[in-house]
Amino acid sequence: MLEALRRHAVEYACEAACLGLFMISACAFSVALFHAESPVVAAVPDVLPRRALMGLAMGGTLISLVYSPIGRRSGAHMNPALTLAFWRLKKVASADALFYAAAQFLGGLLGVLAARALLGAKVMHESVRFAVTVPGGAGEWAAFAGELAITFVLMLTVLVVSNHPRLMRRTGLFAGALVALYIAFEVPLSGMSMNPARTLASAVHAGTYTSLWIYFVAPPLAMLLAAEAYVRRKGLAAVLCAKFDHPMDVPCPFRCSHAMAAAPDAAAAAEPAPNAVS
Repeated sequence: MLEALRRHAVEYACEAACLGLFMISACAFSVALFHAESPVVAAVPDVLPRRALMGLAMGGTLISLVYSPIGRRSGAHMNPALTLAFWRLKKVASADALFYAAAQFLGGLLGVLAARALLGAKVMHESVRFAVTVPGGAGEWAAFAGELAITFVLMLTVLVVSNHPRLMRRTGLFAGALVALYIAFEVPLSGMSMNPARTLASAVHAGTYTSLWIYFVAPPLAMLLAAEAYVRRKGLAAVLCAKFDHPMDVPCPFRCSHAMAAAPDAAAAAEPAPNAVS
């Protein structure tokens, strides 16, 4: 455990920073688009267009973080359910998975705390409530089904795209597009979380723990099911790495097949050619 902390402390810090920044963005855009006194609410009274704008904002935030220096360093999981799935796929060591999850929960909590300091009473207002995720009017089981479905699709998409030779560098774009769509259309069902750390961060500051079990059960279950479906179809060896974006010039903390594939090439390049003069 201590060796993992020594070797990958930078990645853990980057992972915490990623979710922290995501939560600051979520709170800030929630205030801008949903606070009762926001000029946007007055200009666009219909909630659906404002949810669509929120989706674009948060999808864009996700994409920006995935391709940012900190996201490229940590892999930009920002979600303990995602890290759990990649642990199941044997791409994340057990110690790293524990530290990643701890960093994600801590980063989320600190991010909402920073938003509280920056936005003050506006983020605490009933119309915002720290961007909490709670079940909609259809009830808990509809929310559970919604979280299960959207998280399964997200994880399966990430696995398909990130392991496709021509699409892998666009994994963040696919994930961001799904987040944008989910926020626009799925929020009334479950609040659209897919992430225990994201939900807990808002819940702690808002003091709202309504149906918290949904967001701790459905996302991990859905991601594990998606991982199982992918492995049954493609095999475990088809999963290359746990990063959303994998630049070869950035250290990778995972059990990475990209690195293993590159290693023989690097070794070959270091050896003199057969006819080289020494």
